[in-house]
Amino acid sequence: MAIQDSRVILVLAIMFTTGALLQLLGCVLFNNWWPMLVGIMYVLVPMPYLFFGSSSGDGYALYGSTIQSGWMDAGKFLTGFSAVGSIAIPAILAHAKIITIGALIMELAAAMVLGATVLTYDYFNSKDIGFF
Repeated sequence: MAIQDSRVILVLAIMFTTGALLQLLGCVLFNNWWPMLVGIMYVLVPMPYLFFGSSSGDGYALYGSTIQSGWMDAGKFLTGFSAVGSIAIPAILAHAKIITIGALIMELAAAMVLGATVLTYDYFNSKDIGFF
């Protein structure tokens, strides 16, 4: 891992914990566990990019050797599709009156915090790559 500063790791841990707490509070406070479907999407979102989308070819991609650009594009598309699903699921549930608007707001706040966590990690990880 390229992140050396323990303060950055602490901030990332706090951000992730806050996002997970908001996810759980969206279910517990409104006594409805349907929004927990988004938790499945949080696991599925990075999978296409993990398998198909390594930018350097020697990272985590399993199929990135010969036609790397096509697999990268497919991985990015499927990751974006899954990320939209993690926002669309609570919106659809709220539209169908299965969850309340308060639960929708909590779920969207959790998605924003977890997305900011990923972006923060990516920023600090890419900043330290040149020091190997």
